[in-house]
Amino acid sequence: MAGNKTATSKGMALGAALREARVSAGHENLTKFAERLSKTAATLSRWETGQRAPRPEDVAQILTLLGVTGERYEDILALSRDPDSSSWLATSLPEQRRQLEALLRFERDAKKITTVAPLLVPGWLQTAAYTRAIMTAGGVPEDEVESRIAIRLGRREALRHATLTAYVGQAALMQHVGGREVLCGQLEFLLDMTKQVDLWVIPFTAGWHPALEGPWYLLQTESGKTVVYLENRQSGLFLHEQADIKVYQAAVDSVRKVAMSPQESAQFIAEQIDNLKK
Repeated sequence: MAGNKTATSKGMALGAALREARVSAGHENLTKFAERLSKTAATLSRWETGQRAPRPEDVAQILTLLGVTGERYEDILALSRDPDSSSWLATSLPEQRRQLEALLRFERDAKKITTVAPLLVPGWLQTAAYTRAIMTAGGVPEDEVESRIAIRLGRREALRHATLTAYVGQAALMQHVGGREVLCGQLEFLLDMTKQVDLWVIPFTAGWHPALEGPWYLLQTESGKTVVYLENRQSGLFLHEQADIKVYQAAVDSVRKVAMSPQESAQFIAEQIDNLKK
């Protein structure tokens, strides 16, 4: 990645994983740890921020020194392979697991999150009952459901330090996921969260808009780096090239133009709750 100053999604994920491993091992002083590696603090800093990607052998040296072994070792080392590609597509289960870990790190480091969710309430705003209904109906193995629910609810911690703007389709507010009672509880929670997040409902009357092409979200980190994340049942995709970011930012602007205002959205959700309780 020498000579490339553009941080990639995979490179940033690798850097965040290395930083997390270093701090978890008790080496909070970056300069002192860099000396143990016979590297400069500037080099290590660039690796951990994703500005440069270390070679696999450098990653192996770091992980060995930190005492990282097993699956964790293999997962971080795998991130050092082809880190400067123009996007990061995950199709295999191991790669999807690494991508999920990277996504959770990006969320923890984010200062701004924008999500476009036409059909389902976005994960940060889901209740446990709503999430359970999705996973049960979606065929998630029974012994994995509760742990996955915990992970999804844990993602809400990102809202302690990041602002969330959510564009939620009207369909998501009317689909009886889990039944009438579960949906009602979900909408009540969503209404309460409108005090904390910027929520815009996309009405059925909006006509065509980019959200009809499927969900996506943008994550902006404290350093100003932005990535786009898209997923379907069998793959996940990170985009980080500026041209791609601009396309999705423009798409968000298009959705915003046809969505209800936050005040109108809160009123609409309240009306849906009343309808469910009749």
